[in-house]
Amino acid sequence: MSSTILTIADAVVTSLNGTSFSMPFTGERHFVPSVGLEDLANLHVTVVPRSVARTASGRRDSWLDCTIDVGVQKKVAGDADADALIALVEEIAEHLSHQRLAGAPEAAWLITATDPLIAAEHLDQQRAFTSVVSVTYRVRT
Repeated sequence: MSSTILTIADAVVTSLNGTSFSMPFTGERHFVPSVGLEDLANLHVTVVPRSVARTASGRRDSWLDCTIDVGVQKKVAGDADADALIALVEEIAEHLSHQRLAGAPEAAWLITATDPLIAAEHLDQQRAFTSVVSVTYRVRT
């Protein structure tokens, strides 16, 4: 039996990697989005399965709400670099909203949120841009 949230997370990676964005990247799925500061010279897009919530949808059925985080990280030199990364974050959020994933067609998009838009402490202390797009998909089980 395969995990619903892992299937959705892998479908998100496939969807992102199959799309052209304003900045090229190859997304990867990990359980822990730990990227060393020395590695942030290059853009990193990390897909992390975050949470699962189950609610009743009938007497015997339930909804499974699976939230996937998409982390965008890169070392920046100034505001212009951060501006371009915010635009990329918005592109990713828009791309994942209002669509079904080819690799998980049973999962319906529910909500997209970006929090934090920018992790201020990363930017201030390490000049590293970090943003997280959280996307929730609903599956009937």
